[in-house]
Amino acid sequence: MKQIILVLFVGFLLSCSSDESADEIIDFSVKNEQEITEYITEHNLTAQKSASGLHYVINEEGTGEQPTANSNVTVAYKGYFTNGNVFDQSDSKGISFGLQQVIKGWTEGIPYFKEGGNGILLIPSHLGYGNNGTNGIPGGSVLIFDVNLISVN
Repeated sequence: MKQIILVLFVGFLLSCSSDESADEIIDFSVKNEQEITEYITEHNLTAQKSASGLHYVINEEGTGEQPTANSNVTVAYKGYFTNGNVFDQSDSKGISFGLQQVIKGWTEGIPYFKEGGNGILLIPSHLGYGNNGTNGIPGGSVLIFDVNLISVN
């Protein structure tokens, strides 16, 4: 009898843990799209949307070299949520990195600009930090970046 109760208890625990993992896999795509669309409307932006769901605004295209997804670039940026709270920001000199070392939204979005160009990337969570989030960025978050492509290195 004790063995049956133990087996039932273990089975109950396993079923609870699998329910929790099912909750972790949430599709934020509809919520993110609505949040981005509302942000674009509220801020009177003229944005384009890529096939992946990235929205972007080109304020200045730039006149220099255009990076590829494999380029190393220097970018000055400010990252914030749709409520305006800033979560990260570079100084005006920017930071250098390879576009293969960053979130998918940057790998795809930065090549829309040429050196000297600037604009806005509106990144749904599946192109950002996904369902898990990181470093104070909650899972499922839409990320907005004001970007200035300083150089293709």
